[in-house]
Amino acid sequence: MTIEKIDTLIVGGGQAGIAMSEHLGNNGVEHLVLEKNRIAEAWRSGRWDSLVANGPAWHDRFPNLKFEDCDPDEFPGKERIADYLVDYAKQVDAPIRTGVEVTTARRTEDGSAFLVDTSAGQIKARNIVAATGAFQCPVIPPIVPQAADLEQVHSFHYRNPEQLPDGAVMVVGGGSSGAQIADELNRAGRKVFLSVGPHDRPPRAYRERDFVWWLGVLGLWDMAAQKPGTEHVTISVSGAYGGQTMDFRRLAGEGVTLVGRTDSFKDGVLKFGGDLQDNIAKGDANYNEMLDMADAYVERTGIDLPEEPGARDVFPDPDCLTNPIRELDLAAEGITSIIWATGFRQDFSWMEVDTFDEKGAPLHQRGVSNEPGIYFLGLPWQSRRGSTFLWGVWHDAKHIADQIGIKQAYLTYQGPSER
Repeated sequence: MTIEKIDTLIVGGGQAGIAMSEHLGNNGVEHLVLEKNRIAEAWRSGRWDSLVANGPAWHDRFPNLKFEDCDPDEFPGKERIADYLVDYAKQVDAPIRTGVEVTTARRTEDGSAFLVDTSAGQIKARNIVAATGAFQCPVIPPIVPQAADLEQVHSFHYRNPEQLPDGAVMVVGGGSSGAQIADELNRAGRKVFLSVGPHDRPPRAYRERDFVWWLGVLGLWDMAAQKPGTEHVTISVSGAYGGQTMDFRRLAGEGVTLVGRTDSFKDGVLKFGGDLQDNIAKGDANYNEMLDMADAYVERTGIDLPEEPGARDVFPDPDCLTNPIRELDLAAEGITSIIWATGFRQDFSWMEVDTFDEKGAPLHQRGVSNEPGIYFLGLPWQSRRGSTFLWGVWHDAKHIADQIGIKQAYLTYQGPSER
């Protein structure tokens, strides 16, 4: 069988792979993108029906293409984002092959390249960029046995309220996905319980500017690492219903019952930690810290943005916060479904190379791995806070493409005896 040869192979045809292709093309590096499904498949089939972007159209995009059919302050829907990525791939003439899955990649015996096994044959590549994204394998913690008489789905597989059996719903996870899904189910008339863990809760907008704007002018998008102790703190923000601050007191006032972090399950009873009040308080502190930083910026720079004193108003504490529920008999409460909005893990098991720690996480610096010729793109906090956003992954891709180009220049150098 003939082995195809390429300089750089990009695995993954989502936003990371497309951005990588653009920059490699600009650097004149021969490359190929392989995608096992359709372009931007995760946006189409790995999101619920009503999902919109968490950032406005003017911000959450690649630098060289606007959402022409969206108001700049609109939050585009998931299908529109997928179409945008398809359009961008065409614009940069990305050499993408869809429907081709990569199964293994290993260094060749002579060490000069990598041999990649795919569903369409073998490819020999000098470099590999793993651009498979941050949301690969949905994680459901082993708390409630699958044998329990409940419908259990991860947020990745949730589509709409009609998908679930009649009855109340337990949503586990107070990040953006869990909070938005709980809100949607509650608006659809379902009885909803929401398990809230540690979280950041920024204002959706303040003083006529979206919070993504504030993160930009305050330099917070360029934070290189999370603060110690906050590695497992999620962010709760929403672009749904025109964009709104995810205030858990508001959700509770509208009918959602809040509980603490989900701990255990036995004999039909789900038990929760006693951390709900603390989690809500820390989320409030994060919210107020953002307002304080924004106010200080306005005062320091003199920028003309109107005051917004009402932003510090607080909804009344609901009873479920004042008197936290520590356990629920699911059958007695009529709960027939659990949605686990509990995040993802990455899977690089197809890469038979020595650049992972004992937990399987890539060892790299800004996407350049410890293994020569292996690169990663689209990792959370790859170089900065914004690395998983469209514009953030675009900048990370440029850095990696530049590193590949620099290495290529060194490899083409001819010593005195070769001239």
